[in-house]
Amino acid sequence: MSELHHIKASLDSLVEIIRRLRAPDGCPWDREQTFESLKVCMIEEVAEFLDAIDNGDYDNLREELGDILMNITFHAVLAEENGLFNIQDVLRDIIDKMIRRHPHVFAGVEVNSVDDVMQVWMEAKAAEGKTAKNSILDGIPRSLSSLLTAREVQKKAAKIGFDWEHQEQIVDKIDEELAELKEAIANGDDAHIDEEIGDLLFAVVNLSRFRKRANAEDLLNASVKKFRSRFSYIEKNLSKQNIKLEDASIELMEKLWNEAKK
Repeated sequence: MSELHHIKASLDSLVEIIRRLRAPDGCPWDREQTFESLKVCMIEEVAEFLDAIDNGDYDNLREELGDILMNITFHAVLAEENGLFNIQDVLRDIIDKMIRRHPHVFAGVEVNSVDDVMQVWMEAKAAEGKTAKNSILDGIPRSLSSLLTAREVQKKAAKIGFDWEHQEQIVDKIDEELAELKEAIANGDDAHIDEEIGDLLFAVVNLSRFRKRANAEDLLNASVKKFRSRFSYIEKNLSKQNIKLEDASIELMEKLWNEAKK
């Protein structure tokens, strides 16, 4: 109980700090913030948190968790000021939800596998009586990245059996989409080219989703990181040769790129 009391007291202190910043004699910047203005701040903090995970930087991970908690608390204080809810309501709701959706832990429901757990979770979620969806594909956050949105749409469809049987089928689909893209390029149809690029991306996401290893977002981020590393090698070596990046020939840059790959 003392540990829980310490956590509650710490959270109360953070709430009081935000309230103080929002007071008439508080911080001008904090006083001007709204739910809408803080959206970007939340996205940035979550992105920095994900970077800390990718970098294995656990000191920064702790700091970024604090920044996210501060943003959550800020929104709760804004809601409190508008008579909507407060931080205790937020905590009560998530505690109730976690208990309600884990009857196999808190209510003696028997499960034998992760699939059983997911089924129990979905049944508990369905029993909450929220507004019915028009489609099983509804309920995906609009602010999610396109890659993650594609993955979630595919996952929802797969749950009712609309899925591939093996990954080679998806590779064939990728080949098909690539062939259609080449045809669109040959025809010089820009609108069709754009459409086929989207279809190709969707098919590639499907392959990463089907393999159940890393999601397409993480895989693309890894490729971006690799590109940055190799391009940085080019920049550093050109600098050593006193050659400006914009003056370097494509042949020289390709030579350095291949060196970086090794």
